[in-house]
Amino acid sequence: MKELFRNRVFLIIASVDLIQQLGIWVRNMALLFYVMDQTGDDPVAVSLLTVFEYLPIFVFSMIGGTLADRWNPKRTMIAGDALSAVSIAVILAFIEAGWWQAVFAATIVSAVVSQFSQPSSSIMFKRHVPEELVPAAIGITQSLMSLFVIVGPMIGTAVYAWLGVSTSLLILIVAFAAAALIQLALPAYVREKRPEDSSVWSELVMGLRYVRGHRNLLLITATFALIGLGSGLIQPLDIFLITERLGLDKEDLKWFYALAGIGMLAGGGAAAVFGRKASPRIVVASAVVFLSASIVIEALSVWVGLTATMRFLVGGAFTFMQIVLGTALISMVAEAFIGRVNGTIVPVMMAGMLTGSGLSGFFMKAMGLVPTYIIAAAIVLLAAPIALRMKIARPDAPEQSQPLSQGETAVADR
Repeated sequence: MKELFRNRVFLIIASVDLIQQLGIWVRNMALLFYVMDQTGDDPVAVSLLTVFEYLPIFVFSMIGGTLADRWNPKRTMIAGDALSAVSIAVILAFIEAGWWQAVFAATIVSAVVSQFSQPSSSIMFKRHVPEELVPAAIGITQSLMSLFVIVGPMIGTAVYAWLGVSTSLLILIVAFAAAALIQLALPAYVREKRPEDSSVWSELVMGLRYVRGHRNLLLITATFALIGLGSGLIQPLDIFLITERLGLDKEDLKWFYALAGIGMLAGGGAAAVFGRKASPRIVVASAVVFLSASIVIEALSVWVGLTATMRFLVGGAFTFMQIVLGTALISMVAEAFIGRVNGTIVPVMMAGMLTGSGLSGFFMKAMGLVPTYIIAAAIVLLAAPIALRMKIARPDAPEQSQPLSQGETAVADR
């Protein structure tokens, strides 16, 4: 662990993540309250914030991953944060001029930029962080994000209440600008020379072929598609679970989010310590089964303590799974394809979540809250046998995942 904290790339990326999370949560809470104030608590306007956050991820993640594989990752991260700062400054100017609807653009900009910067940081990890330290590195960065799930809403709410939306966006501008400046200290990155006839489209297709040619990647994609569909089906219904099953006020939902955040923090810490010793296949399958069971338990529970406990445990288990699987992906995927693999798996999961979220209201009206949760649990459970078919070696063991064809091996080696 001491060696990790002497690694310059890890320290820089972790510091940048910390700054960005602060800015993002200030933005999230400020825009939520500002839109509610401007529209008289219009639920449609509030829901548009979520749509504008997730839809760009679905649309841009594939092309973002492809471009991340083509571009210099250091320059991509710096340019992304710098452009974010500039764009938020422009949006702030519109708001000051009375065009409050410009706040929606702030969410879109952040979501789009993240689809370029996130794969780039994984590429830097792949090259500059020793493989045996990757689980701890991912665990710590994930724990930082989990910490802000707990304290972020409190900080964002306080900033908006005391200083208003303009100052909140100004803090976001400063955060992105500071992140860009810090990343100037990253080591230089030199890409291998690409063929002259290489294009974005050809490389995107090559990335899809790479995923298709690796059995493990196909299984991971299918697993996350089912998890996304099942989770999306119940995500908008959380508020009804709290009010109808537990008899609490809708404002109490924040405490259950906080418990999930604490669980995520614990799961990230556990993964940093024990992640390298865990079998990715068993971890993913076990987490899927546990998630499915927890959905049923939460739907049937009328006890606050039981529901709260499940939120904490699910946060920990799912975060542990994400870190173990993310570490395995960094180990098994060729450096030249990390962005495109990320850009293939993420939109499939997002498509599942968007589909499930779109259907959730209809399911609840037609069948009720508990049957909808049970259907979601069944969908998630379908991912368990798929996960068990993976053949992924532990990070500290020789990699056993092989392409399905020699042709795809040649593509990966180019």
